[in-house]
Amino acid sequence: MLSENTIKVIKSTVPVLEVHGEAITSHFYKTMFTHHPELLNIFNHANQKQGRQQAALANMVYAAALHIDNLAAVLPAVRQVAHKHRSLGIAPEQYEIVGTYLLKAIKDVLGDAATDEIIASWAEAYGVIASVFIDMEKDLYEATESQSGGWEGFRFFRVAKKIKESEMITSFYLVPTDSKPIATYQPGQFISLRMKPEGSTYTQIRQYSLSDAPGKPYYRISVKREGALADRPDGVISTYLHDHIAEGDLVELSAPAGDFTLKTEDSRNVVLLSGGVGLTPMISMLNTLVASPAQRHITFIHAALNGGTHAFRDHVSTLTEQHEGIQTFYCYTQPTPDDRAKSRFHKEGYIDAAWLSQIIRQPHDSNYYLTGPIPFMQAAYAALCEIGVSPEFIHYEFFGPKTNLIPVAEGI
Repeated sequence: MLSENTIKVIKSTVPVLEVHGEAITSHFYKTMFTHHPELLNIFNHANQKQGRQQAALANMVYAAALHIDNLAAVLPAVRQVAHKHRSLGIAPEQYEIVGTYLLKAIKDVLGDAATDEIIASWAEAYGVIASVFIDMEKDLYEATESQSGGWEGFRFFRVAKKIKESEMITSFYLVPTDSKPIATYQPGQFISLRMKPEGSTYTQIRQYSLSDAPGKPYYRISVKREGALADRPDGVISTYLHDHIAEGDLVELSAPAGDFTLKTEDSRNVVLLSGGVGLTPMISMLNTLVASPAQRHITFIHAALNGGTHAFRDHVSTLTEQHEGIQTFYCYTQPTPDDRAKSRFHKEGYIDAAWLSQIIRQPHDSNYYLTGPIPFMQAAYAALCEIGVSPEFIHYEFFGPKTNLIPVAEGI
């Protein structure tokens, strides 16, 4: 438990963190990596270059300060991060390194404004918060390793099949090289893939949603090729997987993780709402739902650029034809003439509240699952709230560090 004085001091830093949070976290990462370059084998380099990791940590630190007298308020965010840490193999001793350089960054950026009392209070608060993470991750490690087919750390898998799903997305079917059983998972979870592309100094780890129902003798991930955009270069791992990894090649995986999962025991109807490659966990959920004896109405809504970039269209259409409880709707932002001629989509442009109110049956009696690019998620979340969906029934996952771009959500 934190002392009343510590809570008071931490609370007093909230306005400062709101202004200087990203400057502090940017300095933190730069200094920590300078002194501990081995940590570059764990952190996502692309998120560092784009500033997403710095922004996510700044949001987390700000939220921790804001709720320091009621840390239970940030537990959902802590749990999500803990799952990602477990999949990356974060060790307890690394929290000490992080704490050292985070406190140093606060002092370096704020200067004399960061008094000894403030630094001491943050040191005390960080120790409590780190303990929460460490304890939660310990439970996750133990549960993962003790389950049937579970394992510790990373395990070698072979690419059994490589299938192109669209112009931008390719699926990889992965089987363990030791031929032993693999851990099951919940629809919506992800695996971490670790590799060291030729010419790279450090290993790179990326997290990919599992895109098929559990219970198979393989894991399937469906990876979007992240091409260069504006000042952002090609995605290192996604392009390497597309261009260099072939059937028979080996990759390393950690066991499935994540708390964005289908509520299989809930009898409410289900709305699966995705944009772009965000449909990958939705396919896992859809495949699971159609194999379940429970009778739920399923609304599958997907937004894509056009028919060329739309993955799994034929698969979803087949399931829709086979199961009368499924409704499917597609929204294309830039449909091709062929898309128009063949009526491949139901709406042109962007998903909005007016359209959702027309196509979703009983909006107040469903669980909503939402994934995709951040601008898409921000717009879709706002549209759902506009048609009266309660936030408690909207479940979502960011592909990458959690951000603050959905202000009506948890706020972190």
